[in-house]
Amino acid sequence: MAATRRNAYYVHGNTVRSIQPNREITERPKKKVNKSVKRNQERAKHMNAGYVLFLSVALVVTGMVLVYYIGLQSDITNSVKHIATLERELNDLKVANEENYSRIMSSVDLEEIRRIAIQELGMQYAQEGQIISFASESSDYVKQMAEIPKQD
Repeated sequence: MAATRRNAYYVHGNTVRSIQPNREITERPKKKVNKSVKRNQERAKHMNAGYVLFLSVALVVTGMVLVYYIGLQSDITNSVKHIATLERELNDLKVANEENYSRIMSSVDLEEIRRIAIQELGMQYAQEGQIISFASESSDYVKQMAEIPKQD
């Protein structure tokens, strides 16, 4: 460290810190402003009642739109949750229905039904010529509305 008597400051390392900064840095020249720019700046500083009213109305409308939007988002979220709950319930019911159907179908003994139909109820298998085939538009079933004509 070295001290100099002229400026009364110390030198630390390789840089010298001056106590008083240069005047060139602190005093910058002022830019000349155009009169029309200055007039516009002055007008911008003062807000009239119409402009304040317009900004207030715009703020209220924006707030109402945002509240409405948040309400719609909430409704959509609730609807999605409700739909998910209903879908889960539907899937549970489908699984239960399939389980019940499988249980019922496995409990049916077709041989026992055939034995009761033939021995106790006196039913017989159809003979040749007793079976009449009809063309159906749907594959579900045919509903008999009248007596079937006999073929000769």
